Amino acid sequence: MKVFRAATLAVLLGLSGPVYAQSPNINLMPEFKSKTPEEKEADALKEKAYRESLRKIPDAKTSSDPWGTVRGTDAPKPGAGKPKTKTGSAVN
Repeated sequence: MKVFRAATLAVLLGLSGPVYAQSPNINLMPEFKSKTPEEKEADALKEKAYRESLRKIPDAKTSSDPWGTVRGTDAPKPGAGKPKTKTGSAVN
């Protein structure tokens, strides 16, 4: 009886081998996702568009004072007042 069980088990395991070869791609390491070629191409297009959008941003070397042209030329610049101490009082 034990021989019959062992033979049956060997036959079942031998026949199920080709079934495993046809199973879908299973990712055993979920933190390392594999991407399809379409996803890789889409990512490359997104990266290219991102880099092009960064080139369109002007350099921040110009003044960022939106009211600079409205003020008179003799008006002091913002933040050009007396230096302050850590407590916020003016230094004498």
